[in-house]
Amino acid sequence: MVRIAFFGTPEFAVPTLSALIESPCEVVTVITQPDRPRGRGQRPSASPIKILALRKHIPVLAPEALNDSVFLNQMRALQLELGVVVAYGKLVPDNLLEIPTCGFVNLHASLLPAYRGAAPIQRAVLDGNQVTGVTLIRMDSKLDSGPILAQAQQSIRPTDTASDLASALAHLGASLLRDNLSNIMSGNLVEAPQDNTVVTYAPRLTKNDGRIDWNSDAPTIHNQVRAMHPWPQAFTYLGGIRYAIYRTAVIAHPSKGRPGEILETGGSRLVVAAGGKTTLEILEIQPSGRRVMEIQSFLAGHPVTPGSVFESPTKT
Repeated sequence: MVRIAFFGTPEFAVPTLSALIESPCEVVTVITQPDRPRGRGQRPSASPIKILALRKHIPVLAPEALNDSVFLNQMRALQLELGVVVAYGKLVPDNLLEIPTCGFVNLHASLLPAYRGAAPIQRAVLDGNQVTGVTLIRMDSKLDSGPILAQAQQSIRPTDTASDLASALAHLGASLLRDNLSNIMSGNLVEAPQDNTVVTYAPRLTKNDGRIDWNSDAPTIHNQVRAMHPWPQAFTYLGGIRYAIYRTAVIAHPSKGRPGEILETGGSRLVVAAGGKTTLEILEIQPSGRRVMEIQSFLAGHPVTPGSVFESPTKT
């Protein structure tokens, strides 16, 4: 029975850990990020991976640093054969990579070498891609740069949010690892070096990435709304009030308004002019301090006048 150490933190990693638990392998320990303040109360909360591991009675380690000597000695004592990393959140140093007899593999949520980094799912949606996928790599100490062991593609639908896509890729990745695990252990997979001439990066999102610039065209804003869900959420301002935008649609007919101008509020529609004479319809919205609303409910309680203009960020 293969002895595995699993490194992961968010919900995205849960399907892979579940698949390993149900496989003939033995997950002898789970390593995750320390409990962090979460939610409005900012109370320390366990990661989804820690919650699953404890429920399955798997020992959990949560070191602040992976090169800590006490932690490394704990890992050496486990007689590990393989390390599996899925969205753990930190680079794995060389002195840890060398401990398992068969090394480490990493499951990354893109078709490497595209979108190396922390936010590959969101960046693929933001860029309007129609296809992405997952990649299984042999790990080295650099960021998502190891040789490719296996890949699987996933289509991106025009309405998919980053949350929708993350769920699909999480399960696709779990299947990819499960189907290739025996070949990883036997060394039967061909390791294909990544083409460093076509590498792209997916840096971590910031809250300000959600700010809508209405000078962008409607398809770009629509992709932004999808990519920023569930965090940081796309947002805009009208009359000094912050509005989170949850769902939109691109309208085919051209706009005659200036970017950000509300063109139509009749019935159950909120139509806004965007850059390049394009038009965007807002379908779900959340005023600051209120719940998320369908547009019909929003308009019933929040009269909005055609000709009003959503604010774009000031150019610096």
